[in-house]
Amino acid sequence: MNKIMLAAVLSTAAAPAFAQGEAAGPISVSGSVALVSDYMFRGVSQTDEAMAIQGGLSVAHESGFYVGTWATNLAGWGTFGGSNMELDIYGGYTAPIGVATLDVGLTWYMYPNGADTTDFAEVSVKLSGDLGPASALVGVAYAPSQKALGNWSNTPQSAVGDKEDNLYIWADLSSGIPNTPITLKGHLGYSDGNPGLGPNGTSIAPTGTYWDWTLGADLTLGPITLGVAYVDTSISNADRQYILPGFANSKDGSNIAAGRVIASISAAF
Repeated sequence: MNKIMLAAVLSTAAAPAFAQGEAAGPISVSGSVALVSDYMFRGVSQTDEAMAIQGGLSVAHESGFYVGTWATNLAGWGTFGGSNMELDIYGGYTAPIGVATLDVGLTWYMYPNGADTTDFAEVSVKLSGDLGPASALVGVAYAPSQKALGNWSNTPQSAVGDKEDNLYIWADLSSGIPNTPITLKGHLGYSDGNPGLGPNGTSIAPTGTYWDWTLGADLTLGPITLGVAYVDTSISNADRQYILPGFANSKDGSNIAAGRVIASISAAF
């Protein structure tokens, strides 16, 4: 899965985005740390609707190749049978394509101390560029058939050891307000995957197919960015009934895919 870091871009996608580090030669290093009021991945809370601390580090070569890692705490649904942590390892290659930039990458999602079948890999292709005063990105992420994405839940078509795949398509659009440090952002994503549950409750598309969207704004003050966004999905209470009680807030049973306002503060280096 590409995980799109909410604190930096207020959307969900494949590997997190980082500020560009100053190149001291052919290799540059950049990173970020963030505090978010809720870690939402593709519109679904991974922290039981509670706060998360997140951070990552990326190393890029002037040739276009890059590698990095990103981590966050988890709670409730998002633990997927492991510890209260998600650790992503990713790598890829970027290249200019006319006035746009092509980014091809691979992300390995890990849940430390969990069963091996909860970890999975996802490849992604992203194309980004400017549309007048706005910046745009379109992406496709595909996770090939893996046990972590299989339908192991208690349904007639399920089977222990089943493997399924997952497709995620998304678009991001952002534009700065002239003469201000404010940037407006929007995101629309579509998930198509397993409608049931895999081992330890894993499912990155918890209802099979659904939409997620984000509308937000960032205020940049030097290396610090303050963000606020509204995040929502097309997942209804009726859609999620067959995967309860796991797919719910562990404290009050509320829908962890329901719309909410998310606040964040992040620092890039």
